[in-house]
Amino acid sequence: MSEVLIVGGGIMGLWAALTAVRAGMSVCLVEERQIGAGASGGILGALMPHMPDKWNAKKQFQFDALVSLESEVAALEAETGLSAGYRRSGRIMPLAKPHLREIALRHEQDALQNWRAGDRQFFWHVQDAVPSGSLGAEAAAHGLVLDTLGGRLAPRQMLTVLRAALAHAPNARIVVGARVRAIHPGRGRAELTDGTEIAFGHCVLAAGVGSFPLIDALCGPLREPSGTGVKGQAALLLADVDPQLPVIFTDGVYIVAHDDGHVAVGSTSENRYANPLSTDELLTELLGRAEVLVPALRGAEMVERWAGIRPKSAGREPMVGRHPDHANLSILTGGFKVSFGIAHRLSRFVIDEIAGRPTIDIPDSFLCRNHIAALREKHL
Repeated sequence: MSEVLIVGGGIMGLWAALTAVRAGMSVCLVEERQIGAGASGGILGALMPHMPDKWNAKKQFQFDALVSLESEVAALEAETGLSAGYRRSGRIMPLAKPHLREIALRHEQDALQNWRAGDRQFFWHVQDAVPSGSLGAEAAAHGLVLDTLGGRLAPRQMLTVLRAALAHAPNARIVVGARVRAIHPGRGRAELTDGTEIAFGHCVLAAGVGSFPLIDALCGPLREPSGTGVKGQAALLLADVDPQLPVIFTDGVYIVAHDDGHVAVGSTSENRYANPLSTDELLTELLGRAEVLVPALRGAEMVERWAGIRPKSAGREPMVGRHPDHANLSILTGGFKVSFGIAHRLSRFVIDEIAGRPTIDIPDSFLCRNHIAALREKHL
């Protein structure tokens, strides 16, 4: 096969490139700005499992991905000598109201049934005791959930590890500072903004929110775009918080303690915004809520305020796999809030599909062809 072109240098693109290299393919990865310039270059890094109830193919896929990510990261860290800041720290969810405790107790039983991987059992514990140095007492008036499946990593460190692994591969090259403005699958060419072209045997479009206009241009008339961007704001604090503390989550607030003494707080979810990369009072309000949850954050030094745009497909699920109209074009985008936990598995599916050697399945709702079929039905 001729060279595989990966468009996008975020978490999806890097995993796709590495997976292709491991499969013996020659790869060229093209990134418009810099590695992790989009949402992948954020600061949160929470690895959040779906609720263990109402089990379905999507939840099973994410569960398998979260379980397998541990060994994938360990292997990459051993190979590169770098740390991704990964820890299966678990997750705390405070229960502020009585009915939330009742629901959580039901989920405790659901997890016993559904959170199994071979001989490994992951738990969803409902308990009264609050871990020392974590939650304020009023935040968990009716106890809390402590699950053993959740975790965290440091997004920028993870990107650095993946890029380092690619740097060791003789059949991979990375081109930074080139934006693809059009893809011509019939000619096997990607056109850059300066008018030059890159030839490919197969193209994997993994450019985050930038993927959607390129997809739409290849699909013909659609009633709505294939996806959109959702703005998220987060902050990085320097605080005296134990890095072994589980991820804390409640009512849209994530608090993630990292190994370097930094604590990430996020994130907003904004469908309307004037400036995609600015932070404002919405982040300030979020930080105030985080301080109520974890009093140790009060007065913490602000290290960074961050904003970015996360890709959400029109169908809300990841958009993955071969384009229905172009056999040499695959899509890998739309991960929204779960990309870091599942990118390695989605990439495996895409590269397997290109090679014609399937090793895993993905939910039908993720498949690119089904996303586009649904959008075309809306147009009719």
